[in-house]
Amino acid sequence: MRLLKRVLLVLLFVMIAIQFIRPARNISSQVLGTDLTKMVHVPDKVSGILKNSCNDCHSNNTRYPWYVNIQPVAWLMANHVKNGKESLNFSEFGTYSNRKQANKLKSVSSEVEEGGMPISSYTIMHKDAKLNKEDKELIIQWALKTRDSLLSKN
Repeated sequence: MRLLKRVLLVLLFVMIAIQFIRPARNISSQVLGTDLTKMVHVPDKVSGILKNSCNDCHSNNTRYPWYVNIQPVAWLMANHVKNGKESLNFSEFGTYSNRKQANKLKSVSSEVEEGGMPISSYTIMHKDAKLNKEDKELIIQWALKTRDSLLSKN
């Protein structure tokens, strides 16, 4: 029983201590010249869907919910954002070559069509980020049309 109390006390101490170790936040109020919306035509409805369902992990501006103040949640979220931005960063879309932009847009359409994006761990906490059939079709058609437009410039 004494060992259990000690273990619980150590765990409590560790949980309190990790609350002070916070990752950097992915927040930028400016829209860069390399932003997707500055590089290609993005209709308002598509822009709204991207902002609501994609940008938290795939841009330089994440909306942080209240629970991100509890560790280790912030670390998990920071890792998701880091991985998402490494895969595709809409804020830096213009830094990609035309071919890479086209490939990224093809990946967007494929991921949405296959149900891979947005990821389920995100939509569990962000119910409004789930894509309905109409939203999916809109994103897929826009991504493919924009991809074709980029490829025709080469």
